[in-house]
Amino acid sequence: MARGKENAAVAVAVAAAPYVMSAALEATKMGIATMILVGDEAKMKNIAKDLDMDLSKFKIVDEPDPLLACKKAVSMVSSGEASSLMKGDIDTSTVMRAALDKETGLRAGKKLSHIAAFETPNYHKMLFATDCAINIAPDFDTHVDIIENAVAALQNLGIEKPKVALMAAKEVVDDKMPVTQEWGKMVELHKSGERMKGCIVDGPLALDNAVSEDACRIKGINSPVGADADILVAPTIEAGNILYKCLSFITKAKNGGVVLGAKRPIVLTSRADTAESKLISIALSVLF
Repeated sequence: MARGKENAAVAVAVAAAPYVMSAALEATKMGIATMILVGDEAKMKNIAKDLDMDLSKFKIVDEPDPLLACKKAVSMVSSGEASSLMKGDIDTSTVMRAALDKETGLRAGKKLSHIAAFETPNYHKMLFATDCAINIAPDFDTHVDIIENAVAALQNLGIEKPKVALMAAKEVVDDKMPVTQEWGKMVELHKSGERMKGCIVDGPLALDNAVSEDACRIKGINSPVGADADILVAPTIEAGNILYKCLSFITKAKNGGVVLGAKRPIVLTSRADTAESKLISIALSVLF
């Protein structure tokens, strides 16, 4: 799908790292996007030799200073020269500060949120999780924005009415578990038609209820989302991060991650993620 998009260009902030450049090379070979490599050109040349990578096929912006490299990459996206931003060999907080600069950044008046995509042989379709990396302890309104960001992203993939599972440790509203109370209110807001349109929202749901037909049958759960969730909404960043890394490193699910809610998508993967994960993330950013 990403190959079919025209004029896609990704500006990579601090690109001089083997795992980043490998993903950029593969994205170029596959015709997914034009890759703009911003960073220390001398280091890139050394890495390119090891990767047998022809740098003449890439636009190179030489900026050895990591902070300035982030700012230049963001500026290229903000000006329209690039259609999305990618984090390279740099700490997340550093690249996000540049992306959120009030004067030159990519703010769009929305809450930013992270969405991760997974393909695993143990589930019958692609599965998405949010928020795994940005919002630490989202309040009610932030969770609404997180859900709406994710729904819009999936609709761009052709999933017309995504099923959204509000994740908790149990399937009923419990006075001793505040997140279940929040999810109960979230479902009522969705049913009112005021927010979170174009999707189906249900919860609280435990993970097994969201993805397993057997679990729903055994527990007697009748949910429009049960066993068929497209989007898993984590209550906190800890839950989202653990879910993301469990699926990535233990189940070995193919995965990618993108930040939504800015003027343009931001490819934000862990430095421990594989080159394949970064390639998938690049493709998702083109589609989102």
